[in-house]
Amino acid sequence: MRLRPILAAVLALCLILTTACGGSIKGKTRAELNYAEIHNTGLANDCFELPESARGTIPLEAGGSYKLVSVCMHPTDVLAKVDPLNKRQEARFVDTKILTRKTSTIEEIYGDLDVGEEGLTFSEQGGIDFQLITVLLPGGEEVPFVFSSKALVAEADADAITTSTDFAGTYRVPSYRTSNFLDPKGRGLTTGYGSAVGLVPAGDDEELDRENTKRYVEGQGSMSLSITRVDGETGEFVGRFTALQTSDTDMGSKDPIDLQVSGQLYGRVEQA
Repeated sequence: MRLRPILAAVLALCLILTTACGGSIKGKTRAELNYAEIHNTGLANDCFELPESARGTIPLEAGGSYKLVSVCMHPTDVLAKVDPLNKRQEARFVDTKILTRKTSTIEEIYGDLDVGEEGLTFSEQGGIDFQLITVLLPGGEEVPFVFSSKALVAEADADAITTSTDFAGTYRVPSYRTSNFLDPKGRGLTTGYGSAVGLVPAGDDEELDRENTKRYVEGQGSMSLSITRVDGETGEFVGRFTALQTSDTDMGSKDPIDLQVSGQLYGRVEQA
């Protein structure tokens, strides 16, 4: 019986030491961690970082051939525009909880970086450039959406990459569902039933028609990339991104919700 307090104290000490060690691992940047330290921790979802002292410049020659590579965008905050309870108030953006925690980052994005007389133009060409994410609204509703950088064309009024360089442009938002997806009643775009069993396909009810008639709905978003740290020797940069887009429509059966997605940004400049 007398050993119980001693055992409890020992276990508490071990827990404190374990927590402290875990904190020191998380204090490193992702580039400093090995596979064993990253595996099953969720840290692979983070973008690479640069130290606070990285305040350099990446010079670019006019007419030169450059590329942005290894671009990473990790969403950390998602706001959703919801209708107010009071009709006299306007719709506003509210905080949401990101339910997709370990697979929300788009990374290894690459594309051409053109240096012209009017500034810089980044044209995205590929990479892991979309992720399916679900967020939780304050009222308990779950909202899925496709976070994407597909076909992003962003321009900046600059002739070099510095800590004051800001890109802005538009991108394509693919449909959350593909054409072969079947809903719980077996309805789909290219497969499955044309309508739910017991419902008249040619019915004039608008809600039923939207549920029965599946559509591949794409959207367009706008994105800004704000660079805050630059390593001129390695060509790396980090910052923040902010994207405005809409949520999934469940193949046209629901009205989309406006979303504001923001988070970490990382990338590297290379000569093509």
